[in-house]
Amino acid sequence: MGAFGQDFTSLMALSRYSDGQWQTPSIQALNDFKLTPASHVLHYASTCFEGLKAYRWADGGIRLFRYRDNIKRICASAKALCLPIPDVDLLDDMIKDAVMAVANEIPDLPKSLYIRPTLIGTENNIGAAGRASKEAYLYVMTSPVGDYFSGGIRPLKLLVDTLNMRSTPTFGQVKTGGNYAAALSSVMRAREQYGADQVLYCPQGNVQETGAANFFVLKDKTLITKKLDGSILPGITRDSIIQLAQQKGYKINECDFSVDQLMTWLPDSEAFLSGTAAVISPVGQFIHNNEIHAVGHGEIGQQTLAFREQLTAIQQGQQPDDFNWITQID
Repeated sequence: MGAFGQDFTSLMALSRYSDGQWQTPSIQALNDFKLTPASHVLHYASTCFEGLKAYRWADGGIRLFRYRDNIKRICASAKALCLPIPDVDLLDDMIKDAVMAVANEIPDLPKSLYIRPTLIGTENNIGAAGRASKEAYLYVMTSPVGDYFSGGIRPLKLLVDTLNMRSTPTFGQVKTGGNYAAALSSVMRAREQYGADQVLYCPQGNVQETGAANFFVLKDKTLITKKLDGSILPGITRDSIIQLAQQKGYKINECDFSVDQLMTWLPDSEAFLSGTAAVISPVGQFIHNNEIHAVGHGEIGQQTLAFREQLTAIQQGQQPDDFNWITQID
């Protein structure tokens, strides 16, 4: 199996939007699309997507994790981008059909099937900068994946960036390719210049998130993360961690906090990132003002590891699902 996201299954689900309605979806071979050079998405970035996983449990059954929340979020993203909003029931069926069509290609645990629903504007009009695309493709492709950390989980090094923003103030909540593109150059510079794994965006000294993951601090029995105010993605893994922490008796503090506060917390805290691909990624060091600041002793925090193990155990059917997150589809 190749690196995460580089192998694909043989089939996908596809629906087209035209004449004001979604067409009946089909399962078809994962082949190239026919897009003209005038397609709206190629000029005005009219695209949004989701990422979720299906698991083949030890009993052979196929389960999805919180997929309805992904449907809700892509509909919100579509609305923000003025794209045709997917029909909820149609996309629900497309996700299930796309997974079951490749059931024999879903790997056994601990591997999984990564699912990528994607919506793109396809109207042929290069003069449409000021209006929405009236045509669209909605498709669901899938990718067999192993652990995101191919060499094993390790503590990450983050560069603190107080100058740049990951997104515009209220558009961070939209899962669109433009937000990832905007963060890419600073992430690549951070790797080249500092050996950092990611950039923690903290415009004007206010801590937000990295280019592709939500950010948490664990201090004593308090879980601290940026509040949802439109500037960060409402992560589904983020929400899952908050619910697990509440169940464990942690105090939850969704708030605004500064880089200065973060630096004072680090000696006796843990920090981590969250997202669908890697689930939970521990943070061991920050680079701030050209100095290295360790999180605790710079190693993987035990509370962080416990959250990761509990969440993956629920996803893989090794612990009870007290939250009704799991849906069996076969």
